[in-house]
Order: sequence, then structure tokens, then C-alpha cells
Amino acid sequence: MTGHPPAEFALRVVREPPSLYVRVSGELDHDTGDDLVAAVTGILADDAEPVDDVRLDFGALTHIDASGLAALLLVHRLAAARGAVLYLDNRPDVLERLLHVTNVLDHLTGPAETAPGPAEAREDGEVTGTGSSG
Repeated sequence: MTGHPPAEFALRVVREPPSLYVRVSGELDHDTGDDLVAAVTGILADDAEPVDDVRLDFGALTHIDASGLAALLLVHRLAAARGAVLYLDNRPDVLERLLHVTNVLDHLTGPAETAPGPAEAREDGEVTGTGSSG
């Protein structure tokens, strides 16, 4: 049986105080969820510039599983602990279905935005890879 290789996972992190923008590309699953949590945690832990909102852009998300959803729940918990609001923007059908089936959409987020992130923002970094090897 042949299948296509999974889309490469990538995070593009842009910090434009007081907001944090993270573009998630590829598959958010058991191999990559920790990468998302680590990226957000690293920024939220920086007390020098507080973050009021965390905007996760899923316009390039190709797949999400239960582990990916667990990562989103953890990001929500971390953001809320810092007083920040989590937004899940540009949600593809695969994410929308998962959020509705599990009934966590209202718990996780503020209203979604369909416009792209900041027009001119300082890029803090980009993380690419396939996650940890298990």
C-alpha cells in the first residue's frame, strides 16, 4: 500500500507585542505537538514583554489528531495562566470538525480571524522538522 509522505511540519513564530502569532503548517500530531507547545511556552515565559493574545494560524494545517488537540489544550492552559487569550485562526475543515466533535471550540478560543497576521512584524524564528522521533 502506498501513501504520500506527511506534509512537513513547520512553525513560523512572529512576536509583535502584545501579540504572538504562530503559523502552523503540516501535521499537528503526536510527533509535532510538543514543538508547538515548546515554541509558545518559550515566548510566554519571557517576562520582559507580556503577551495579551496568542494567535495560532492554521491556514496551512493538513492534519490534526488527538495528540494535536491535546497540544492545543495545553497551549490554552499556558496562555490563560499568563492572562492571554488564545485564538485559532483560519481553521481548515479537519480542525473545525475535531473542535466540534470534541466540543472544545468555545473552551479553547476567542473568535477566529480570517485575515492574515501582522503586515509588518518582527520575525522571531521559524521551526521546521517532523517532530521528535519516537
